[in-house]
Amino acid sequence: MFIHQRISLPIHGLTHDAEGVGRYRGLTIFVPGAIPGDEVEAEIISVKKQYARALLRTVTKASPDRVAPLCPYYQDCGGCQLMHASYAAQLKYKHEQCRSALERIAGLEGALVRETLGARQPFHYRNKAQFPVSMLAGKVVAGCYQPRSHNIVDLDHCHIQHEDINKALQVAKEIAQKYQLSIYDERSHAGLLRHIVVRHAFSTGESMVIFVVNGETLPQAEKVAAELVERLPAVVSVQINFNRQPGNIILGPSTKLIAGRDFIIDQIGDLKFKISARSFFQVNPAQTLVLYEKAREYAALTGGEHVLDLYCGVGTIALFLASQAKQVTGIEIIPDAINDANENARLNGIMNTTFLSGAAEELVPRLISQGLAPEVYVIDPPRSGCDPKLLAALAAHPPQRLVYISCNPATLARDVKYLTTHGFTFVEAQPVDMFPHTSHVECVIGMQRKDT
Repeated sequence: MFIHQRISLPIHGLTHDAEGVGRYRGLTIFVPGAIPGDEVEAEIISVKKQYARALLRTVTKASPDRVAPLCPYYQDCGGCQLMHASYAAQLKYKHEQCRSALERIAGLEGALVRETLGARQPFHYRNKAQFPVSMLAGKVVAGCYQPRSHNIVDLDHCHIQHEDINKALQVAKEIAQKYQLSIYDERSHAGLLRHIVVRHAFSTGESMVIFVVNGETLPQAEKVAAELVERLPAVVSVQINFNRQPGNIILGPSTKLIAGRDFIIDQIGDLKFKISARSFFQVNPAQTLVLYEKAREYAALTGGEHVLDLYCGVGTIALFLASQAKQVTGIEIIPDAINDANENARLNGIMNTTFLSGAAEELVPRLISQGLAPEVYVIDPPRSGCDPKLLAALAAHPPQRLVYISCNPATLARDVKYLTTHGFTFVEAQPVDMFPHTSHVECVIGMQRKDT
């Protein structure tokens, strides 16, 4: 096999990042843009000992699951990976991703994995966008990066962002052009405006626009904010975020309010949440409710339990469970998130929650040594999964029930393997599609202590 060789290839599988998988003369071939059931002509672009990568050149026979992408930017933009597959097929792929990880990595052959819970509205579901900004031929452009590059695809409309976010992006670009704002160049680290960040609250209709700048100020900031608010009545907050560090981190450590208030209000179920510029908040509020309801089902609370919510963020899950628990304690390493969690508890009049700032793997053993014995744990770690010290603490003092929420089936399965060999029984898994048309899947798992 050689570079630029063209091969005919049937596609039989999909990787975790939605690349088609085929076999050619005993070698695994990865083909972005292909889906199971396709027969394709592909051009080899790299060859390794056990696999090769190829570009899709022609679909010679389309899979029954293949559809025409709705988005005109889809072939260039890196924001979505599965819009060329029917939504039913996307849900099937995500179910298989979770099932396969639990079988291959956790060793749970025949594990009960429910069908993926899909979104009622698989388009315009996102409540937050972070658009990089650039200058192209004298025009301000902003949108998404092309896959594996920092070339910006200038977007007029994104099919997964809320329509108010799309409107805000266009107006912000026009205003940046009108006031001739200096645009950031990441190669030279010169220029001012780096990103336009827009947040939108589905329940209240409020929007927030944040200009991320490589400097100490934004020229004509008051005029920029006034015109933005005048043209977009939904915008109740305009802010400047200061980020002078080179690299890929979008928001810097400090933010200045230039119009309106420094937060918007949104809801999950009956609960209200105050969202500031840097607050973490799930990007698909409708599916967040679906996810949390499933987590509450697996927690099986009767009103007398103490729940420990690890990696609690701004307290959304803890507050969602509080009405059915005796006490909920949340642990989060980011101090600002703990401040938001306490504020959200006050906002909703919830008195039976406590939020602690620190690393879960450090605080949990300490709390257990002090006599804390929660009946239920809820764990929602980052993509890297749980720290081994935390897993060891759970194994040493297993609660009656454990609910594990994950955005990475591989690390979820790794941690489940440890837990099932250290005092826990796997009950079932429920994939939830939080991000339609992308390769990402959320999965919530119910586990029990082996003697319960």
